[in-house]
This record gives sequence, C-alpha cells and structure tokens, in this order.
Amino acid sequence: MAVPVISLRGVSKCFGDLAVLNDVSLDVAKGEVVVIIGPSGSGKSTLCRAINKLEPVDSGEILLNGHPLPAEGKALALVRADIGMVFQSFNLFAHKTILDNVTLGPRKVRGVPKAQAEADAMALLERVGIGGQARKLPAQLSGGEQQRAAIARALAMNPLVMLFDEPTSALDPEMTGEVLDVIVDLASKHMTMIVVTHEMGFARKVADRVVFMADGQLLEQGRPDEFFTRPETERAREFLAKTLHH
Repeated sequence: MAVPVISLRGVSKCFGDLAVLNDVSLDVAKGEVVVIIGPSGSGKSTLCRAINKLEPVDSGEILLNGHPLPAEGKALALVRADIGMVFQSFNLFAHKTILDNVTLGPRKVRGVPKAQAEADAMALLERVGIGGQARKLPAQLSGGEQQRAAIARALAMNPLVMLFDEPTSALDPEMTGEVLDVIVDLASKHMTMIVVTHEMGFARKVADRVVFMADGQLLEQGRPDEFFTRPETERAREFLAKTLHH
C-alpha cells in the first residue's frame, strides 16, 4: 500500500470554546484530487492552513509522505516548500514583478540559479496563460491574472501537493472560470491537490473524492457522482439542497 502524500490523524483545533476541527482524519494519495466542501465556518480553511502549519493544531498529527511535520525552523520551511498553497487573497509581493514573485521561492529556498528560475517561471506563466504579464506588478493585473500568478508561484517550488483555499471566492464569475480552468489542467496531469471550494459544478468535474465538512468534522466522503446524487447524511442533503438549486 502506497504511503499517502498527506495524512491527518485525529486532528483537533479549538478557538476558545469553539471546536473548529474535531478529531479529523484524512488520507490523500499521490495524484488524487480531494475537494472539501461544506457550509461557512465548518473548518475547511482551518484544515487547509493546518496542513502546512500556518495554523497550529491542539492534538493529533499531520504527516507528509509518512513523516510528521517538523515543529519549526529550517526543517519546517523546507517541508512548507513541498506544500504549495494558494489563498483566497493572492498574497503576491506588491512591489515585485510577477516574474520576481514566481522566482523568489526557487532561488531562496531551493537554491535554483537565477537564469534557470526565470526560464522555469516563464514556462509556468505561459502554462497558466499570463506569460505576457511577467514584467508587470501585481496591481497592473486583474484579480484572475493575479490568482493565476499565485498558482504559478506555488508550482514553481515543484511541490508534492497543492492546497487551494477558496481560490475563486474573491473573483467575479468570468475570472473564476479562468482560475478553475488552470486547476482542471493540473488535475489532468495528476497533481496531488486538496481544494476547498464552494463551486459545486467544479467540485463535481475535478474531484476524485468529495469530502463534506460541517461543524469541524468530516461527515461524509465519496466519489462526486455518488455524493452529489445520493448523499448519505441529512446535513449533506440540506447543504446540497441549498447550494445546488440557487
């Protein structure tokens, strides 16, 4: 049995009295696309942030390729480099060009020579459809272009897994499509991904497995065709009734 790329084992996290993650266990296999859906406040984003230790957990453990995440320091920085993260807000460095944003990680963390890093970055920017914007600053790009630049920046590290935390929630519908197309392309190339999204049509299209979260717990998971047509829990049925008919 192959070792999962990501493993969560009994992960819990509280903010004060509120349990945002409640004994969550999840394995993600190499090349698998796991889409996490659920109502607001169900713990989806916290789960995403816990996987690369942006959010410390209270109990349980998280493993990358079978190894527990390091506590801190340089070892954690190297592990974070293997976990690409794309946020709701693009988090690009405003004073650096798009090209500089994408090359910074490979040069500083991976020690890639500048010329190589720039050639790799240009190939990635072409791949996500914004090769012509490489010399611009983030503010000169549309929201959809900035998010595609953020995806290229994460991919530039050659990560083992990509985490997407509501990558389209700040975008209008047209730009949402642009960004989702990039993620669909990554899925077709068997990139290991965990995607938190409220785009149900996209979840159905791209997921190998849909995970439904509510109240900090994984209530249900299964193949998209099964989950969307025959959800097992009442909570999932309620959620889908509200989201699929609007």
